[in-house]
Amino acid sequence: MGSQDEHTDGTGRRALLGAAMFGAGGAVLGLSGTARAATAGSAGHGSGGHGGGLKSLPVPTVIGHRGASGYRPEHTFGSYQLALDLGADIVEAGDLVPTRDGHLVCRHEPEIGGTTDVADHKEFADRKKTKVLDGVSTTGWFTEDFTLAELKTLRAIERIPANRPHNTLYNGRWEIPTFEEVLKWQDEQTRRRGRQVWIYPETKHPTYFRKLGLGLEERVAKLLHRYGKDKRNSPVILQSFEPTSIQRLNKLVDNPLVVLLSAANTRPWDFVETGDPRTVADLITPKGLREIAGYAQGIGPTLDLVITKKADGSLDKETTLVADAHKVGLILHPYTMRNENPFLPTEFRKGTDADAYGDAFGAFKRYFATGIDGVFTDNPDTGALARQDFVNG
Repeated sequence: MGSQDEHTDGTGRRALLGAAMFGAGGAVLGLSGTARAATAGSAGHGSGGHGGGLKSLPVPTVIGHRGASGYRPEHTFGSYQLALDLGADIVEAGDLVPTRDGHLVCRHEPEIGGTTDVADHKEFADRKKTKVLDGVSTTGWFTEDFTLAELKTLRAIERIPANRPHNTLYNGRWEIPTFEEVLKWQDEQTRRRGRQVWIYPETKHPTYFRKLGLGLEERVAKLLHRYGKDKRNSPVILQSFEPTSIQRLNKLVDNPLVVLLSAANTRPWDFVETGDPRTVADLITPKGLREIAGYAQGIGPTLDLVITKKADGSLDKETTLVADAHKVGLILHPYTMRNENPFLPTEFRKGTDADAYGDAFGAFKRYFATGIDGVFTDNPDTGALARQDFVNG
């Protein structure tokens, strides 16, 4: 992301807006929402999927969160594959954590007790440990204590069975993917589907791993370079909750980069480690966003930073974040939309069952109306239909 990208200001945004306006015009032609979303994404950008970079994506973009994790155990090829089948524009293939022998694998966290069957493997009983992970005491099994060969003997399980009992049917079916396998899968799927498949990997706990001598960014960059996916228009968006990880990646690769933002009162862990007193609230001020725009193309805020919530969990006020980010040329991909009651704002819940669906379409509509450029969702089919409703609106 050389200097030529640091002063894009509103240009990328204007192209997106222009494309979105063009897409809205599609209503007159009676195009389906999907066709119009595709038109919106590719207007004026040649092939629409290939080589167009961020601007080639439909707006709002549907991002399959850890695949289609509403239906399959997360971060498995079963989950990634289904996300594409269900209409995701991008698959979040890869929360990246390292193995002891330096390979990158796809797990939501380095602690794998909740997402694999490691507890059933007696040969690994002595690997169970308590560690301090970003200031939090965590007990379990950690990827950095296993070789890749050892991790490949494990199988994935559903992380939140209380909310997703049906997903437990698939426990034990898939192994843990490596990032290199994901890059090969991406090429294979792109060929098979006749359209460019996008992925959205995240560097997890980069400060923690750097201290262990397992720096993530160099490993990510090396693999992207090897597979020719380290360019500005490459279909790989990189994300992290640690701004310094994104700044490091900005020096190593030219990929689109996104800074993830947690609750307003939290501090990124790299800030805690270096004594930087700023919180997320400071990062989302016009000044903070301007600084982010100097090394990244977007932000991934929690949905609560886009519309705040009342004490009872219902939606409150829309913030100025969308407008402020767009003003400095940043796109917004908030997280995470899920269909089940506990994850929805109170007014969109139906009944009290933890695994029952609420009015997810109502919630999608409300968030899309804020002008966000896309959203992470565990249910890409719901997201794709909600976009169709929104674009056709």
